[in-house]
Amino acid sequence: MKIDFLTLFPEMFQGVLNESILKKAQEKEAVQFNVINFRQYSSNKHQNVDDYPYGGGAGMVLTPQPIFDAVEDIRSKGDTEPKVILVCPQGERFTQSKAEQLAKEEHLLFICGHYEGYDERIREHLVTEEISIGDFVLTGGELASMVITDSVVRLLPGVLGNEDSPVLDSYSSGLLEHPHYTRPADFRGLQVPEVLLSGNHKLIAEWREEQSLRRTFERRPDLLKSYPLTDKQKTLIKKWENEN
Repeated sequence: MKIDFLTLFPEMFQGVLNESILKKAQEKEAVQFNVINFRQYSSNKHQNVDDYPYGGGAGMVLTPQPIFDAVEDIRSKGDTEPKVILVCPQGERFTQSKAEQLAKEEHLLFICGHYEGYDERIREHLVTEEISIGDFVLTGGELASMVITDSVVRLLPGVLGNEDSPVLDSYSSGLLEHPHYTRPADFRGLQVPEVLLSGNHKLIAEWREEQSLRRTFERRPDLLKSYPLTDKQKTLIKKWENEN
């Protein structure tokens, strides 16, 4: 996968893209990152990329010319048409399902803006998708694009050491992930559940499924509205509701 970032602050990406899983993904040649300062595409002699909004109002608005030229240049040099993603509070809410969809793409291009907003023509004529990571506002799109990138890249084949890891993540199955334990079995009198020490893989799988369901019931019951519950799971939920 190739991922391009159009930004006015390329230095923000250095630490995140060159550490942990994202660094390993590059070393495995699963992904290639390209961070571009779109100010270099400005045709203005002062390399300005923003201006006052028509109609008045607070703040500055990113002008279309530098971003249009940058996207067109990237398209002309690539073998594949990039999915152009605008990260903004008005976009579709980012989910694990969306991460799985994006992980199937060959080329992603993030537009990271600052100031009051974008010229609407950028949104209407360049952008493939608009994505928001939550109902809050950030200073710019850089942090949001890095969050999305981390979530997507870890799903690429061969990036994680265990191929089952992304499949078992919270939200991938539709439920929150079950609890995890490791050594020692007894820590300050706090015991690991006996079933996990039993060696009985069938019972362990059943315990994990039930714990995953219960954690979702207690913390994110909204997820259960669209989850295909079995009769056994419905019975468990009814039992927990009665306990409460």
